[in-house]
Amino acid sequence: MPRSYTLPIQRTAFDDPRLIADAGLLLPATLSRRLGLAELLARHVDLGATAGRANVADKGLTLIMSALAGGDCIDDVDALRAGATAAVLAHRVAAPSTIGTFLRSFSWGHARQLGVVSGELLRRAWAAGAGPGAAPLTIDLDSTLCETYGLAKAGASRVTRSGQRGYHPLLAVRAGSDEVLHDRLRGGTAATQRGATGFVTETIGRVRRAGATGQITLRADSGFYAHGVVDACRRANVRFSISTRANVNLRAAIEAIPDHAWTPIPYWLEGGADVAEAAYTPFGQRRGASSLRLIVRRVRPTPDSQLDLFGATYSYHPFITDRDGTTLDLEADHRRHATVENAIRDLKYGVGLNHLPSGRFGANAAWLAFQVMAHNLARWLGQLGLGLIATTKTLRRRLFALAGRITRSARRWTLHLPARWPWQLEFDRVLASVNAIPRLA
Repeated sequence: MPRSYTLPIQRTAFDDPRLIADAGLLLPATLSRRLGLAELLARHVDLGATAGRANVADKGLTLIMSALAGGDCIDDVDALRAGATAAVLAHRVAAPSTIGTFLRSFSWGHARQLGVVSGELLRRAWAAGAGPGAAPLTIDLDSTLCETYGLAKAGASRVTRSGQRGYHPLLAVRAGSDEVLHDRLRGGTAATQRGATGFVTETIGRVRRAGATGQITLRADSGFYAHGVVDACRRANVRFSISTRANVNLRAAIEAIPDHAWTPIPYWLEGGADVAEAAYTPFGQRRGASSLRLIVRRVRPTPDSQLDLFGATYSYHPFITDRDGTTLDLEADHRRHATVENAIRDLKYGVGLNHLPSGRFGANAAWLAFQVMAHNLARWLGQLGLGLIATTKTLRRRLFALAGRITRSARRWTLHLPARWPWQLEFDRVLASVNAIPRLA
């Protein structure tokens, strides 16, 4: 007898007001409530006499929860208004048109108010157990290009040297947890170093106020090779490890390293890389410049690579540092700066930073701030509830994007979730851990 491939469902009806598409948003909503995020937004964000000034907390939380549910544009917040989703969010969900007006009400100064909220939110989350305390803290500094395509976006209409249009935000990320410690939106044509000195100073101050009492180390690539960044670290007693840009003095210092000083690095290709160090004075023409450790990794080109075709013996990857430790250990640690790209990728594809929705610079700066808050809430849920770091997409698949149904019996509300859900234990563990946090508002 031939098998029938016809699905048994012949009719659909969007008529159940008790259903919730993303019932797992109960977890970040509970965490935000425990940390007092709504109260922080209401206290610190004042939009003056603008059209979007009312109910700042509800609108901000709507954006954050939409991002955690997978929304990457303003219209996506409408998904939170369906069924009984509002019952797990504990705040009024704003309409897309209201959110658009809200974002357009932000100037650059208003967006900076959100920075105050982010800093206090970080302090509260770390006080709840997510922070480093007295342990060492490593900050990875980086920037990224958020590409746009329209010509009407303020700060993103001009083409960069790489031929792209977009914004060029600065980001400071905590190594090992992928929390974004600080963010700042800049125009797409801004040089990597632009504003970096003040940004580093603000980041260090923020993490100190949040409760980081141990030794802080800053890692950065060559785009941040500037005396201002080094001076900011020294003033704050922060160690640093910064890749250098090529110049005549650097080349001479590398060429002066004797052959016997190079030590093989454990590498995927046997004999493929070595490391050595020398004393080096960066920014040597400046008064008061002092000598630092210059650590250089040299890599042999793989057979048939482009460098090998042109007869190059090595490629060199130098950085300066004032840290203590062996050359091999410091070089390996500096290479781990590349993990900052995981946080950037999660901001772009886990929440909604890959799309900056407005033509107004202040609105896009606010969008960036809300995406960072959403990203950090996901990171803290993983740390506080599971003791591990998972991407937002993983948390969404396993914990947030759960179909649910809400019922009431004996004056008690119950959220019904799918039977035999593979990650039920993880969900229960996270919810219990978050509920154990004292209300901080």
